[in-house]
Amino acid sequence: MLTADVGRSKEATGIAESVNPKTSFIAGHLQTFLNASLILLALILCYLLSKEIYLLIKTIFIEYNTNFQHFLEQILVFFLYFEFIAMIVRYFQENYHFPLRYLLYIGITAMIRLIIADHYDPMKTLIYTFVILVLTISYFIVNFTPLKR
Repeated sequence: MLTADVGRSKEATGIAESVNPKTSFIAGHLQTFLNASLILLALILCYLLSKEIYLLIKTIFIEYNTNFQHFLEQILVFFLYFEFIAMIVRYFQENYHFPLRYLLYIGITAMIRLIIADHYDPMKTLIYTFVILVLTISYFIVNFTPLKR
């Protein structure tokens, strides 16, 4: 048993020694660029979210004769912005990892918005609902499958 532990430690040190300093330098700079880009994207999304809040308030309190479908589209666009911002926050909270379930939330919300906005062709609507079904099934598979790492 002692020899197996010694062999493993040699493998671990061999792997650690095989990491190229140039590669880690490049990866570090790319990670910094990615983080800065995501922060910029989050700021842009916060601006667009506040603009969407303004439009929702304007639609509710100023324009009384608004279309119900247009109002639902505005709400779903609001939630899309909100979900993207939440996903970026979770990226930083989970040590630079995008949770898959947030991408599924965004996909489901986007498909619902697409059905509301473009529901005139029944075949497209049926395909969109199948996409939502597949995304929902994949969400349940992701949530109820134990992690094997």
